[in-house]
Amino acid sequence: MRPATAADIPAVETMILARSAWLEDRGLPSWRKSAADLAGQSANPGGDVWVLADDDAGRIIGFIAVQDQTPPWGWTDRELAEPAHYLYSSVTDPAYRQYKPGTAMGLWAVDRAAAVGKTWVRRGCNFSELVAYNESQGFKLVHEVRRTNSRVYLMARNAEPVKDLHERFAVLPG
Repeated sequence: MRPATAADIPAVETMILARSAWLEDRGLPSWRKSAADLAGQSANPGGDVWVLADDDAGRIIGFIAVQDQTPPWGWTDRELAEPAHYLYSSVTDPAYRQYKPGTAMGLWAVDRAAAVGKTWVRRGCNFSELVAYNESQGFKLVHEVRRTNSRVYLMARNAEPVKDLHERFAVLPG
């Protein structure tokens, strides 16, 4: 994992389009229409966008935004006052699925949040299938909220050191 840079934009967009094709092949909504905008976040000078990179192959395996600010909708005032990282826009290259890069990135975020003194790691998702996937990483469903035309599942887990984090990254290429 390393901070994303503007130089990563083309590789991030290629990865997002590969994931979009994978989703579309399964009849699921994709990021295709927003791939360029999402990839453009790699240039964010705030340092909150990270990539999982296979620098040996010149490929981006995953992309995630980690922010200090939890969105205000759907969370209680008490929850909003707690120190937390919020995960946005987690996308991985389907060619690396067997290595579970999304799980590695999620657990990296949990470990990193603990290292910088956060209590929680939070994320939202729009599909029940992602709820189950995130639960496999220790996240718990906290709230379900209606946003415009969709349901959003808000999830959280305690920030804590992840003992086997190195092993999870060691299986990834590059």
